[in-house]
Amino acid sequence: MYDLIDSKTVLPSYNTTDPGASLSLTKSTDSYKLYIADTGLFITLMFMDRTAAENEIYAKLLSDKLPANLGYLYENLVAQMLAASGRELYYHTWEKKGSTHCYEIDFLISQGAKLSVIEVKSSGTGKHESVEAFMSRYSKHVEGGYIASQKDVGKKDGLNYLPIYFMPFLGI
Repeated sequence: MYDLIDSKTVLPSYNTTDPGASLSLTKSTDSYKLYIADTGLFITLMFMDRTAAENEIYAKLLSDKLPANLGYLYENLVAQMLAASGRELYYHTWEKKGSTHCYEIDFLISQGAKLSVIEVKSSGTGKHESVEAFMSRYSKHVEGGYIASQKDVGKKDGLNYLPIYFMPFLGI
C-alpha cells in the first residue's frame, strides 16, 4: 500500500479518531480509505466490464442520466480536488447509538483552530444526518459545514450547499 501512496496513484484519507484543530494528531494509520488520484482512470475502471469504451456511457454520465450509483465517483472527485489544493485527506466515523450503523463524515479540513465539514452527495441533498450530528457533537471545533452535490448554491440551517465543481474555489 505504501508503494501505491508513494507513486501518487492513490490518495489516502485517514480516519481521525478525535477531530480537533490538529487532525494529524489523532489520525489512525490503520483505518483509511483510498481514492484514485486520476478520476478519468476511475471512470474507466468503473465501466471496464464493457468490451470497449462506449461514448454513450460518458454522454449519459455528463448529462446526469446514467443509471448507476455515482456516490463513489463524486466522493473521488472531491478527494482529488482537495488533494490537488495541498490538503491531506481526513474523515471521521463514530457509532450511532441504538444502531448497527455508524455516522461518517466524508472529509474534514483544518481551518486554523477550527474544522470545515464536507459531505458529498450523489443525488438529493435533503438527508445529511451525519453532518448535523457531527456539527452538534463537535460544535466548538466546527467553522462550517458543506454539502457538495450536483445541486445549486444555497444555504440552509447553517449548511452551505455547493455544486461539486465549486470545491477548488472554497479557499479552505
